[in-house]
Amino acid sequence: MATTADDLKTATPIVSLTPDAHRIVREALDQEPDPASLALWLEVRGVQAGAFVYDLFFQATSDADEADEVHPDGDVQVVVPAGSVDRLRGARLEWSEEGDGGLVLVNPNSPTLEEASPGVPPEVLAQGITGHLAQRVVNVLEQSVNPSIASHGGRADLIGLSEAEGIAYLRLSGGCQGCAMSQMTLRQGIETTLLEEVPELTKVVDVTDHGGGENPFYT
Repeated sequence: MATTADDLKTATPIVSLTPDAHRIVREALDQEPDPASLALWLEVRGVQAGAFVYDLFFQATSDADEADEVHPDGDVQVVVPAGSVDRLRGARLEWSEEGDGGLVLVNPNSPTLEEASPGVPPEVLAQGITGHLAQRVVNVLEQSVNPSIASHGGRADLIGLSEAEGIAYLRLSGGCQGCAMSQMTLRQGIETTLLEEVPELTKVVDVTDHGGGENPFYT
């Protein structure tokens, strides 16, 4: 009987563990009460700064729903919730020696343009930022704005531009993400500079996920 694509998906684990990662997970599991009942749960919990962010935790294998992906990796049960299956397909959990060491999820998948840029209308995303006006905005950000906010690790990037309405959609990162002063920085610094340098603009919109920053002030 021929092997179908669906058969391959079923046979191939959604997420694999390297030997080092498996050992670390197994050791941590053994410290838990009733480890035989637990699985390693891996899921995408959202998107920050254009990339997936993840949750890794132990939870009862029996809590998995029928649509969730459950598969063994040696003597470790792995659960991937249904909503994360396609986002994690082909990912690998490995141990990194960088810094103090830690588990790292290497994922070949990336958020869609819409997922990576919440708050930007789809029709604006479809226009891209390769046009002449968008490039002028990018140049102002790179030459005037980012050097001035780099002192506290901040950065502003153009995510979308509505030429018809003159609205620039920006994402702040580094020290500006989650910073309680970011709205003042945006209004009194970034927006003022952009409106002066690019008079076609009428408004600047911050689409940053400030709740995911180092010092989030939005909850």
